[in-house]
Amino acid sequence: MSEVYAVRRARLRDQCATAGNGAALVSRPANVRYLCGVAPPGAVLLLGPAQDVLVAAETPAAPGWGVGNPSHPEDLRLLMLPGADGDPAAAAADLAAADGAESLAVEEHDLTVARHRALGCAAPKLLLADLGRAVEQLRLIKDDEEISRLRIAGELADQALGELLESILVGRTERHLALELERRLVDHGADGPAFPTVVAAGPNAGRAGHLPTDRRVEEGDFLSICLGADYRGYRCQVGRTFVIGPSPADWQVELYDLVFAAQRAGREALVPGTAYRDVDRVTRQVLDAAGYGDGLEPRTGHGVGLEIDEDPRLAPSAMGKLDACVPVTVEPGVHLPGRGGVRIDDTLVVRPEADGGPELLTITTKELLAL
Repeated sequence: MSEVYAVRRARLRDQCATAGNGAALVSRPANVRYLCGVAPPGAVLLLGPAQDVLVAAETPAAPGWGVGNPSHPEDLRLLMLPGADGDPAAAAADLAAADGAESLAVEEHDLTVARHRALGCAAPKLLLADLGRAVEQLRLIKDDEEISRLRIAGELADQALGELLESILVGRTERHLALELERRLVDHGADGPAFPTVVAAGPNAGRAGHLPTDRRVEEGDFLSICLGADYRGYRCQVGRTFVIGPSPADWQVELYDLVFAAQRAGREALVPGTAYRDVDRVTRQVLDAAGYGDGLEPRTGHGVGLEIDEDPRLAPSAMGKLDACVPVTVEPGVHLPGRGGVRIDDTLVVRPEADGGPELLTITTKELLAL
């Protein structure tokens, strides 16, 4: 894998050179991990004129990190700052200046104003430029190994959800169910949950990002669950809505079928070359036509990978078009205040029609189950 990371860094270095920057400082943890394979707490990566250096501070969370560590990238120099007081970013800027760099591209969207100012103080002769979201753009298209990890993450989430559905749900709290799901993820081999698990019952169902409460599951409830697994750094999510009781009410079937139709439209639009905004549009218009447009979320999907929420964004104002091998979620939902609602989330990888179309990574049934 070290060759993969070296190639990624070379691509970024070429972009920096084209922009006239002699060095680059990468500070966003997910971006550091993408370019190095590891990201010790607080570490930064310097792509310098003479060498690539991973700079980290000695902390309780990473004592002696890299010393005899099999995860230490062999093709990178590792600079460990003694104690937790040193700023790796400032040390990296000073090192770039010492190596002869005249300019340094930094991730301004990740740095605080105070930290950006500290870089200027550490190396006053360096011209600081904005690296922008260059690394995030490199991360858009996933290679086979990345997709393999996402595929396993999806399998782990499906497995945890499937097991929960076989247990007794009535009378248990949202909070208890969320904790059980996260325990099951780890039991099956996940590094942990990809994000705080959403369990929403009754009037809470269908609400995006709902934090579980002590509300107990009752007969007649809609129950919405959204969870994700983190597997070797890669995150995948699945979301489903169920009915508690012997059979759903007519209004529940009608609302579920509507959200399902919107989600299917979005999934079918995942074709290379399709504009991000067009995927959002076909998903959204199904719900808008039924009169639910005013209450919809600002977007109907997003990219996943080293972060659970990354580029691209499937939203009305999003710019850009889908490429093959880009994993995204499609997750429309409707929430009716006081009654509940429906959300259906899947993670898929964009594939050309010749390869069978979008690859579904989360396969838990989307049939409206009465539990």
